[in-house]
Amino acid sequence: MRFRLPEKVSVRQNRTMPTAIILAAGRGGRLGALTSERPKCLLRVGVRSLLEQQLEALRGQGLDSVVVVAGYCAEAVEAELNGRARLLLNPRHAETNSLFSLWLAREFAADGFVLLNADVLFDPEILRRVLDSPHPEALAVERREKFSPEEMKVELHGERIMALSKELPAERAHAENVGVLKFSPEGARVLFDRMEELLAGGAEKQFCPFAFNALADERPLFAVPIDGLPWIEIDFVEDLLRAREEVWPAILARCPAPAAVPSKALANPTPAIGN
Repeated sequence: MRFRLPEKVSVRQNRTMPTAIILAAGRGGRLGALTSERPKCLLRVGVRSLLEQQLEALRGQGLDSVVVVAGYCAEAVEAELNGRARLLLNPRHAETNSLFSLWLAREFAADGFVLLNADVLFDPEILRRVLDSPHPEALAVERREKFSPEEMKVELHGERIMALSKELPAERAHAENVGVLKFSPEGARVLFDRMEELLAGGAEKQFCPFAFNALADERPLFAVPIDGLPWIEIDFVEDLLRAREEVWPAILARCPAPAAVPSKALANPTPAIGN
């Protein structure tokens, strides 16, 4: 029995650049009271939310067609977008995970897509490197030698990604998934075909890398090393603190065009933890 498709959404035709899909349906419950009334993608770093940071990075690379998959506090996300991106609702966000959210956006991915996790603060140079990769399917990774159980670990053979999983044994891991990647039109077709099979088998609560991992033998996905560029995934309060006190200042220090950064952000890069 095939997985029942949700109601289809319209596709915008004749795009000159791929659509960017931002996955922002989750609450971020491990951040406690900080996300009691808003999703973690709306937490501020500098004077901008994480979502706003990503929209700015996409605009900087000419990616104007953006779909944001929201769920928890979707009205607040829609208000933040203020018409700058299409909002797509995951009505089952509390009982599914990122794989299902990406599946809902499949109609917008037919011409290829860029994928971002909304809880990641990253140097825009990382996005540029992924887009400039000569490989049709490419994923930003940070090479390292030590890993924690929480990290989405990556096994490499040269540049090719062989496996992605939090459960990957540390001795097999070579890098961590940054959460910035691209798929070509053909790669997207193969990916969503495989995702349909996985969802029919009960994979609604899996992360997106579960599907990427299932493609490893069939469709090569290549690593784009970030070479020490600043980034962080925000899961816990200490991650948010580090984002504000270390990662965001490091991104600002690398900014080649200070005029592109609001003066407020330069003056107040670390808002109070409750913001």
